[in-house]
Amino acid sequence: MSVILASSSPFRKALLKKLGIDFETVSPNINEEREKYESPFELVKRLAEQKAIEVSKFHSGLVIGSDQVATLGSGMNIDDKIFTKPGSHDNAVFQLKNCSGKTVTFLTGLTLLNTKTKKIQVHVEKYKVTFKKLTESEILNYLKKEDALNCAGSFKSEGLGIALFKNMEGNDPNSLIGLPVIELIKMLAKENVHIL
Repeated sequence: MSVILASSSPFRKALLKKLGIDFETVSPNINEEREKYESPFELVKRLAEQKAIEVSKFHSGLVIGSDQVATLGSGMNIDDKIFTKPGSHDNAVFQLKNCSGKTVTFLTGLTLLNTKTKKIQVHVEKYKVTFKKLTESEILNYLKKEDALNCAGSFKSEGLGIALFKNMEGNDPNSLIGLPVIELIKMLAKENVHIL
């Protein structure tokens, strides 16, 4: 059965490639806006499912959907602020100043949809990152050395962003990059796709 990654993210694609399975990528066309009264947790769960369902309308196989947000809260409350991709240098500086000395919770929604059986598996992975107290020069030096404008929270944990952290807490550091690989391996095994 073919595996389809419902994402245009080069980061998710690189993580899935490490598993050594054949797959194709298809970019889902959905509205990713947060709904009123939706917690960050509910948002990533819904968007991961929607991405998989949207792609399954046109492709058959095992469809992987994923979505991620970063928040200063627990992610369970509707008033938890979400950090999006900064898009500009000034927004990235602002985000990193906000994160300085604080713990940021990353929530990554994951869905595996079997288009043949209609079986759907859904999971939300939580990962916490505590930032060091950052000086303005550290923030500016970081943004000068690494292009993190297309990353939620304005950093790349797989790159130099690791230098911004005091500590990390969670089950799967891959989820910071956008795909909880440990959980995905379990989901694939339930569909008789074994990595080893």
